Formats: sequence, structure tokens, C-alpha cells
Amino acid sequence: DERLVSAVYLFRGNELRVGSARRYTNADMRVNLKGNEGILKKIFDDGEPFLSTDVGYDPELGRIVALRSCTSAYCFPLRSGFNVYGAMLFAHPDPAYFTVERRGLLDIIGRQAVIAVQNARLYQDLVEEKERMIEVQEETRKKLARDLHDGPTQSVAAMAMRINLARRMMTRNVGEATDELVKIEELAHRTTKEIRHMLFTLRPLILESQGLTAALTAMAEKMRETFAQNVIINVDESVLENMEMGKQGVIFYIIEEATNNARKHASAVHIWVRLRPFESGIALLEIEDDGLGFDVEAVNKSYDKRGSLGMVNLRERTELVNGLLNIDSAPGKGTRIQVYIPLTEEAADRLHHAKR
Repeated sequence: DERLVSAVYLFRGNELRVGSARRYTNADMRVNLKGNEGILKKIFDDGEPFLSTDVGYDPELGRIVALRSCTSAYCFPLRSGFNVYGAMLFAHPDPAYFTVERRGLLDIIGRQAVIAVQNARLYQDLVEEKERMIEVQEETRKKLARDLHDGPTQSVAAMAMRINLARRMMTRNVGEATDELVKIEELAHRTTKEIRHMLFTLRPLILESQGLTAALTAMAEKMRETFAQNVIINVDESVLENMEMGKQGVIFYIIEEATNNARKHASAVHIWVRLRPFESGIALLEIEDDGLGFDVEAVNKSYDKRGSLGMVNLRERTELVNGLLNIDSAPGKGTRIQVYIPLTEEAADRLHHAKR
């Protein structure tokens, strides 16, 4: 039927944009909708198709020139579970055009469209995930280079200078040379601990063999031995009962990143790590410190100037577990990082739907 008007709207951010349309004007193609009034709001709230007999007077769709000559419209929500992708719209001047048979056929088309959108989103997610993994690997290499430069490399350089000094002192004052050698030995032991701590965080074998709680306990002990940093671990084992090892690994690196940030930049005396159930199917990870704190908004605004920072890594790793990240801090008030971690697909839908 040449008089049939149709369009597919897809969410981009908080707006509905035309993905494809038939008999829309050029101006209609540029109109973005919110989906919070009239027919669109109803189908998104109810999750069911809706037949309208006065589409031209709709508060949102009435902005579309091509629909002003139409009387009836059939609108189908593109959604799966709590995920809302957009809507399909069909309109016609004949008020009796959308019969039961035609609506049944459009329902089938709508369900097939949902599957197609899901597959396209999954493919895009895979592409983005691949790119993110490459970025994470590159950032890991940069972090390792920075840590080697700031820690062991500086220590080894200092040892070389002090050994040279001790060698010259041997010809003048053996006693002072002996004292200097003792200091060099202490520096060597400290450097060895730093290197072992770095190797542990790169690949904590205890995580694979004994699980997250044992790995966090070992990490806390190493931070206490190496840096005199007090880290208090509190893990509810019920959270880990059915959690796959890959997700436990990501959680470990979130904690490692956050605790290292607190140690290096916040001068925290205590760092508390807590992992517990939050609500059905969702766990809550909290990393809190009594350090200097910082202006979260100011740091977020300065990302472009300062490059990739610890908070960027936290966000990326939170996305790997399909979680939500919240950072609460202020100068002089310490920092609390919260990561809400869904343990099931249903919980993930619920968590991100609540965010919307």
C-alpha cells in the first residue's frame, strides 16, 4: 500500500532517532523524540504494542509531517527483558487499516526486528570489547613501565651509586663503608619485596588456586610488608559461591587498582575492602580509605589533558563485569569506591534498567 507510512526508531543515549523510514520527509528524518509522552511512552511503559486512531494529535508523533495525513497507527516496542532498543511505527489514513490479521503480521515483523537489533548490538559490543581489551593491555604495559621506573629502577640506580660510594670509602674509613653496605643491603631487600609485589599483582597464582579471598589476603599482607600499608579485607564468602573465576579476577584487579591509588596518591593510613551481598543477584564491592580525598568532578573534567588515569581503569574493569561504578570523595574527606556487580543476566538487566 503506497499510503502506508512506517519508521524504525532506535535509542541513542536518551533520544529516539530514525533508523529507517518510509514516506518520511527529509525534515521528519531529522526529528529526534524523547519517548516520554503519548503513544511512545505507553508502549515503553506497558511493553506491549498499541493501536491508535488519532496519531496526528499525539504530543510527540504529531511533530512528524508524514503522519498528519494518517488516522490510525500501530506502534510496537523493540525490547527484550529490561532492555529497550526503540520502537517500530506503522501509520495509515484508513482508520480500519490495521486489522487483527495485519497486526499479527506486524507483531511477527517486530519480534524479528528485536532479534536483528540484539544481534547488531552484540556484534558492536564484541568489537568494542576487543578494542577495550587492546587498550587495557596497552595501559597495563604503561603501568608496568611506570611502576618499574618509579620503584625498582630508581632503587637499583641508588644502589649503584651507593656501592660506588662504599668502594671509595673502603680506602679511607672501613667502619663507615661497613655502615653504608648495611644500608645498601636494606635497600636491596626492599627492592626485592617491591619486585615480588609487582609480580604478584601481574599474575596472582593464588587467585587461580585458592580463590579471591585468599588472593586479597595475600595482597594485603604483601602491601603491609612492602609499603607498611594497612589494608583490611572483609569478604562474604556467599558472594563467591557461584562466581566464575574470570569475574573474580576482574574484581581482584579493581581492588588492586583502587588500593594502589589510595596508597600512592591519598597517603591513606587505612584502606578497607568489603565485598558483600547487596540485593538479590547483586553484590556490592566497596574500597574505602581515610586519605586526602580529591575533587571527583575536577578529575573527570581533566581526563583529556592528563591522559589515562586510575579512575579510567576502574571504569573499564567495572564494565567488564557489567557493573556500575560510584566514586564518592572530597578533599580532606577520604574516598569511597562502590562497584555494584550483577551475578546473573536478570540482575544485570535490573541493575542497568534502574540506572536508566
